[in-house]
Amino acid sequence: MRVLCLAVLLLAAAATPLAAQTAGDPLARFKASIIEPPEVAQLAVRRSVYVPVYSSLVGSGGQARLDLAVTLSVRNVSATLPLVVESIDYFDTAGHPVEHYLKKPIAIRPLGTIEILIPTDDVRGGTGAKFVVGWAATAAIAEPVIESIMVGATAGRGYSFTAPGRTIQTVGP
Repeated sequence: MRVLCLAVLLLAAAATPLAAQTAGDPLARFKASIIEPPEVAQLAVRRSVYVPVYSSLVGSGGQARLDLAVTLSVRNVSATLPLVVESIDYFDTAGHPVEHYLKKPIAIRPLGTIEILIPTDDVRGGTGAKFVVGWAATAAIAEPVIESIMVGATAGRGYSFTAPGRTIQTVGP
């Protein structure tokens, strides 16, 4: 029992610096993945990606709620070109903006990754939360992998799953 308590305390202590570090700059841990973006006039390709997020799930009979930690992962899969991320916006179930994560565009170096973390106790997004990520590139580029990862635990059971992002496209006549 003492070992378990010690392990829980160590995990809590280890998590504190990360929370403090990301409070002011959510991308602080990913500085090695970020480079200066090219000039706006050089950007030839632009897309937006919708990424579903489940920061809370409603359990059986609508009675119980499971709150989840969320990670938004943006991965540049190009081995040669930077991926310019122009916006990362978080919306709640009703579609209202919750948070805008970028003040200005950034570029992810080839094969680099950035992540946005939403802790378990941040339930502002609700059961229908989502990210919209705007990205661009200077030329044809491999489509980035943009997805959300949800993790949570209740009653001694752990849960985790992913949700892929989808390019926003207009459909119809």
